[in-house]
Amino acid sequence: MQTTDEGCAAKLIGEISRRTELRHSELARRAGIDRSVLSAYARGRRQPSVAALARIARGAGLQLELAPATETESLERQARVLEMVLDLAGSLPFKGRGELNYPPLIRLST
Repeated sequence: MQTTDEGCAAKLIGEISRRTELRHSELARRAGIDRSVLSAYARGRRQPSVAALARIARGAGLQLELAPATETESLERQARVLEMVLDLAGSLPFKGRGELNYPPLIRLST
């Protein structure tokens, strides 16, 4: 499953539920966590730890695995980060200083 950083945990939990056809209440019971906590994770209101995500996956009979990102995914992520940085820079207040004034050059006598 490929996801973006934003809402990654919520998307993973949704994918786990879809693949296993488990309702959140049953998934929470099997993972040993409160249903309201799982619901908060699934809605993106709270971010679970990696251990909690692994427990949720294990409760559904799945496991989390790491895989190398493809070059396209890496470039897309870098483009998103650059876009966010440029948006942030554009929203910062800017006060122009006008023309730069350099000090006069000192003439040395030889």
